Amino acid sequence: QVQLVESGGGLVQPGGSLRLSCTATSEYTLKWNALTWFRQAPGKEREALLCLSASGSTTYYPNSAQGRFAISADTTKNTMYLQMNNLKPEDTAAYFCASRRGGIYCSPMERDYHYWGQGTQVTVSS
Repeated sequence: QVQLVESGGGLVQPGGSLRLSCTATSEYTLKWNALTWFRQAPGKEREALLCLSASGSTTYYPNSAQGRFAISADTTKNTMYLQMNNLKPEDTAAYFCASRRGGIYCSPMERDYHYWGQGTQVTVSS
């Protein structure tokens, strides 16, 4: 069974940085699929942040904190990353990685993603 395993969340002070990781189990490769990071803040709907297409281009969605967040992937490690800099209290949320299955283009829609990470909590507070 394919799994995406997330790590890297935690408590950080405002202005700090975190890097989230999302590693796929060995029977599945992230390489040929669009990969997206979503987040869900308390009381809010889950929203797409950034997507990395199979061709390597990045799509920034409206709340992606462009300039502060970046998405990347290391196909040799079958892992995707979310680098978050200059974190703010409003970035507090559960963060989820997701992969399309056979879909090379980005989409902000949850229904277009077949594989999901378990979620990792990021709390930004002093």
